[in-house]
Amino acid sequence: MMNSSERRRQYRGPVFFSHGFRSFFLYSGIWAALAMLVWVIFLATGTGIPSRMAGVDWHMHEMLFGYSSAVIAGFLLTAVPNWTGRMPIIGWPTAMLSGLWLLGRVAVFFSAWLPEYVAAVIDVSFLVVFAGVISREVVSGKNWRNLKVMVFVILLAIANIVYHIEAAQGSAYEGYGVRMGVGFLLMLIIVIGGRVIPSFTRNWMMRNGGGRLPVPFNNFDKVTLVLTGATLLWWMVWPTGDLLRTVMIGVGLLHFVRLWRWAGWGGRSEPLVLILHVGYFFVPLGFVMLGLGDLLPGWTEGRIPHAWMVGAVGVTTIAMMTRASLGHSGRPLVATKGIAGIYVLLVSTVFLRMAAEMLPSETWLLHLTATTWIAAYGLFAIVYFPILTKPRI
Repeated sequence: MMNSSERRRQYRGPVFFSHGFRSFFLYSGIWAALAMLVWVIFLATGTGIPSRMAGVDWHMHEMLFGYSSAVIAGFLLTAVPNWTGRMPIIGWPTAMLSGLWLLGRVAVFFSAWLPEYVAAVIDVSFLVVFAGVISREVVSGKNWRNLKVMVFVILLAIANIVYHIEAAQGSAYEGYGVRMGVGFLLMLIIVIGGRVIPSFTRNWMMRNGGGRLPVPFNNFDKVTLVLTGATLLWWMVWPTGDLLRTVMIGVGLLHFVRLWRWAGWGGRSEPLVLILHVGYFFVPLGFVMLGLGDLLPGWTEGRIPHAWMVGAVGVTTIAMMTRASLGHSGRPLVATKGIAGIYVLLVSTVFLRMAAEMLPSETWLLHLTATTWIAAYGLFAIVYFPILTKPRI
């Protein structure tokens, strides 16, 4: 039987569909920039988008369920064959999956021109089909340890359904669907980040020397994960209250300790390593911000912090995409000036958006935030287009 490397060598189709990360990572990067640009244009001109969703609901949906689902697909299509030892999903299956994702983006944007719920069915079907495909691979490979990752994909699909229902009934802004989506996505980052961040850091430090190595996964991490999951479920159902705020701060401190245990300063000279720790830093920061609530200037208790969406999700996903694309295309795991520029632009976006939360009257911060976000993902598309569309070195 051919192994995955032999199968890729015998593959004669388009390079773009020779591995799942290629199409999904490039699509997600382009869509992150394009969707933001479209949102800014419609806001500036005062016109409405041709969607059944309100403008702000469409914007949140595409960042949370559009962009993020593509990144997850690219990551899992690349990781699952390594976990299971089975053949990778390549060629027409990858093309059809990425085509279904693209169809969802078009359908949601032009949903006002479609019969009610048609766009929602098309959009949700991607996560449902993808969960089925990947679950089959995990089960067939008897890789039960990683079945929990598939659960998060299914939960994200359920959150998307709730979001569509709430949007159809008026508004999904600060509804159950968006909190479920953010919570499940954040938990996925916490689980996978707990594997790859200390592992990649350890590998780099072992090759290049350094100080203390990251602490291996132990009971502290298990307790932190359990408490985090319970707290996020509580927040999804009932996002306000003094007791929840206190618990949020406590959970945030646990994740700050977890991040310190991974000794990220040892890899600070390599941006590909450092950015992983920077992205995870926004996980506990978001918990603390939620805990402080309306004690922060310009803050409304119960809102979703951009430290999570732009920071934890945006920075962590771009860190994984930039690194995985280099490694799986046969290139050295070293950040070029272009890659470092992507990181600087995106991290700047996080702090600008957080400043805009605290200073809502300073609208210029929102304009600058949108500009740096579009520049970051636009630069990603430019730098990584040849990497993702050309054969492996």
